[in-house]
Order: sequence, then structure tokens, then C-alpha cells
Amino acid sequence: MYSYRKKLIVKSQKPIFVLVIKFLLMKIRFSVYFMLLILLVSCSTGKKALQKGDYFSAVSKAVERLKTAPENKNAIKVVEEGYPMTLEWSQEEMDLILSSNSAFKWEQAVGLMKQVNQLSDAIRSTPAARKIISNPKTYSSELNMAVEKAAEARYNAGLAELEVKTHESARNAYDHFAKANQYVVNYKNSRELMATAKEIATLRVVLQAIPVNTQRYRLSSEFFYNQVFEYLNNQFRTSGFVNFYSPFQAEKEKLANPDFIVDMEFFDFSVGNVIRTEKEENLERKVKIETRDSTRTETKTYKAKMKIFSDQVLSGGSLRVRIIDHANDKIMSDEIVPGSFTWVNEYAMFVGDKEALDNKQLELTKRKALPLPPEQDLFIEFTKPIYSQVTQNLNRFFRRFN
Repeated sequence: MYSYRKKLIVKSQKPIFVLVIKFLLMKIRFSVYFMLLILLVSCSTGKKALQKGDYFSAVSKAVERLKTAPENKNAIKVVEEGYPMTLEWSQEEMDLILSSNSAFKWEQAVGLMKQVNQLSDAIRSTPAARKIISNPKTYSSELNMAVEKAAEARYNAGLAELEVKTHESARNAYDHFAKANQYVVNYKNSRELMATAKEIATLRVVLQAIPVNTQRYRLSSEFFYNQVFEYLNNQFRTSGFVNFYSPFQAEKEKLANPDFIVDMEFFDFSVGNVIRTEKEENLERKVKIETRDSTRTETKTYKAKMKIFSDQVLSGGSLRVRIIDHANDKIMSDEIVPGSFTWVNEYAMFVGDKEALDNKQLELTKRKALPLPPEQDLFIEFTKPIYSQVTQNLNRFFRRFN
């Protein structure tokens, strides 16, 4: 009787203990969620950013928060305290910028003014924020003057670079005139000077290929050269600073003094070397089969004689690529790029039991002898790996000028 009552007491205590644990876990979980919610709200109101001195970010976040929660106390406080701090910091920063000797200080000033104006627009478009800051600061005439000054600084820098009269300085001049034009459309004659700078800055490269000395491969080699030329023209558009010309185009445009010449020449190539091999194999395969009454198994042996034929056509060669600085006849790069291709056809025939062959061997017996591919096609095939390497190398070399 005593033991029975004891068991009852123990059983009745267990669910109470479990409930207590669950209750405590729920309290902890709720506390964690609550803390995360407070942290999320605090971050979204910009309070943390304001404490770090990130004024624009702080006020922008607070204004954004007021769009969805106009009564949010944290956001209201950040706007009230943060906006005056933002204007004060902006003015100090502006004074530092304009008192510096930086050639393009007016660009920094323009950026800062636009930041203030963007914040002003955000406040004016948010009713709750507008109640706090009724008259946010906006730069208007000051911004126009700063934009004009920024364009003038870039324009003058472009003129100075043009005076140097090199490809590199002309490229810098182009960038300066382009930025001046961005600040004030066609500032003075910036567009005209952009065209002048681009004409001087652009490198002109003649891509010339030395024909192979065998007539039957001439069409294939010309196809390869045309593919390289097409690739380079796709990678380097005429709007860029590196233009490629074929010898015909260079002559047509009377390009007597290109900046670079790229010479390409196939040499030491061999196409259509045929290798034929035959191999005989005696095949034997043992298979266990059940007797008709399924009481025992027997081993049956299948035998066959198989002859495997292999036709291989080997092709390969090399392309020499030289990049020459035409002004001083200096070789800037001299590379030999090899390539190869092997055409293979395997087929087989057998006599004996078909069951002696595995799946791969059986597949070979279904194949037949094929005519050898045309030599022009083989030439193109062995040049494919050469094409990949040559185009990558040329792209890498001329990309730095573009």
C-alpha cells in the first residue's frame, strides 16, 4: 500500500516539473524575441548610426522609419537631434574641402551639396518628418555655381593633358573633358575636344597574317585569321581606344604609321598523318545457368575471337605571334603557340559466341570503317586550341590600352 501511494506521488510530480520547464523556456524565448525587436527598431530608426557620427545615414533611416511609423519616439528624437548635427557637420566639411588645394575640390563640394539636398527631399516628402523640420536646407544657386566650377576644373585639366601630346595624356584629357561634359552639357567646347583627344589617344593596330605556303591549306588558314580578327573587333569596339585593321583596311584608310603590328604565321605543321592498327583478342566468358528443374546450376563457357581496328589521323602545328611597336620597330611580344588534334575511329569484328563480348566490345562491332576527314577540316581542328590561347593573349596585351 505504501509503495503504491509513493508511485502515485512521483507520477503526479513529473508533469508539474515539465510544465515549469516549459514555462521558463517560453519566458526566455519571449525575452530574446523582445530584445531582438527592440534592437531591430533601434537600428531602423537610425539611433545607432547617430551615436557613431554617421549623420546622413542616421537621419535618412529615421525619416524612412517615420513613413511607416509617424509616432515612433526614437525616430522623432533622431530627426530632432540629428538633423541640426548633420547641417553643422556638412558646413564644417564644406569649409575644409574648399580651403584645400585639391584640384577637383569642387566635385567634392557638389557631392556634399547633393547629399544635403537628397536629405531635404526625403524630409519634405515625409509628413511626420516635415512637422519636426519645417524648412530643411536646400542648396540651389550654390550648387549651380559649384557644378560650374567643377566643370571648369576638369576642362582646364583636359587642356593641360592635351598639351603633352601622348596617347596616355590624350586618354586622360578625354576623361577630363567627359566629366566636364557630365557636369555641364557641352561645357565650352568639351565635346569637340573629347573627339580630338580620342583621335590622339586611340591606338591603331594592323593585324597581318603571312599566308601558308601550301595552296590546299590557304582557305583554312585564312578562316583562322578571320576568326581572330573578328574576335578582336568584337572585344575592342571602335568607340574604345584600340582599333584593329586588316592590311586591306589599313591601305584603304591610308594608315601609313600604325602604332602596333601583329604578325601571325603558321609553321612546322603537319596534317593528315594516318596510323592504322589491328589487335586480335581471344575472348572467353563463363556464365552460370540454372537447370530446368532449378535444383542445380551449370557453368557454360562462351568463346569468340575478336579483331579491333583503330584508325587515327594526327594533325598539329604552331603559330608564331609577334607584336611589334611600329614607331621603333621593337618587338613587344614574341610567342609560339602549339596546337594538335587527333581524329580516332575504332571498330571491330568477331567470330564465335556473341555472349562472350561485353557491352563495350559489342558496341565496337556495330561500328564501321569511316572515310578519313578532309585535310582542310583537320587543319581547322588543330588550330582551335591555338585560337583560344592567341585571342586570350592578344586581349590581355591590348586591354591595358583601352
